[in-house]
Amino acid sequence: MKTFAPLAALGGAALLLSACGSADDASTEASADTVEMPADEALSAVADEAVADPDATATDAPATDAEVEAGAEQAADAAANVAAEAAAAAEATSE
Repeated sequence: MKTFAPLAALGGAALLLSACGSADDASTEASADTVEMPADEALSAVADEAVADPDATATDAPATDAEVEAGAEQAADAAANVAAEAAAAAEATSE
């Protein structure tokens, strides 16, 4: 019951605030003239020329098959080392 009173007060305040709002004519819709005019004015100084961006990220050249194979071998060796260390750690804790 203690939580009902604050919720009822909040609901009443929400209804009061919504009743205080005013609209002269709710059937008036936004027209394209009033909405698009500010956007057109804001874009009037924009030039339609492409500009090179020196900070843009570029992708590296694709790796050769030998580079990919060497990377895969290194990853396999690292995984084998980790597995061996894990097996050694498991043996040490079981003893």
